Amino acid sequence: KNNQNSFHVVAIDYGIKKNILRYFSDFKCKVTVVSCKTPADKILSLKPDGVFLSNGPGDPAATGKYAIQIIQNLIKNKMPLFGICLGHQLLGLALGGKTYKLKFGHRGTNHPVKHLATDKIEITSQNHGFAVDPGSLPSDVMVTHLNLYDGTVEGLRHKSRPAFAVQYHPEASPGPHDADYLFGLFLDVIDERR
Repeated sequence: KNNQNSFHVVAIDYGIKKNILRYFSDFKCKVTVVSCKTPADKILSLKPDGVFLSNGPGDPAATGKYAIQIIQNLIKNKMPLFGICLGHQLLGLALGGKTYKLKFGHRGTNHPVKHLATDKIEITSQNHGFAVDPGSLPSDVMVTHLNLYDGTVEGLRHKSRPAFAVQYHPEASPGPHDADYLFGLFLDVIDERR
C-alpha cells in the first residue's frame, strides 16, 4: 500500500497472517510472498534485503522436513532472517536446536515476556503448542526473550549471523504496541548488511 519501498523482504509463507504483511508495508517494505517449499537459491535470486519466516500451524519438526535445509542455506548466505511463531521454531531447528510439545499451549493476548537485554516486560499475543528447547541450542545461539509464566524460550538470535526470531506475535499488538520495535530491529539488521 505504500509507494516508498525502502527494503525488499521475501516472506516465506508457512501460514502467514495478513497483518504481518501490513506491518512490513507500514515500515515501507516491498514484500514478496513465496511458498514454504521455495528453494533458497530461488529466494536469493529475487535479491531480497531480508527474509521473513512466517507463523503457521502444526508441529515444527514436520514442517522442518522441507523447511530446515532452505533456512540453513539462507543462513549460510548471511541473509538477514526474522521469524515469528512457527518461523521462530523453524529457525531454532535450522540452527541446531530441538523443539518439544508444551503440556499446555500458549493461547491468548496477555502473556508477559521478558526481553533479557533490556529487562523490559512485553505483553504479548500467543497461539502455539510447541517451544524451542534452550538446552539444545548450540553455543553460537542465544536466548533473547523468556515467557514469565513458564520460563519457555520466547526469542533467540544467532551471535554472528543476522538471524533472530520471537515465539509470540508482535504484530498482534495486545498491549500498547509493546513489540513493534522488532520490525524496526529487523530493518536495522538489513540496513547494516547493506
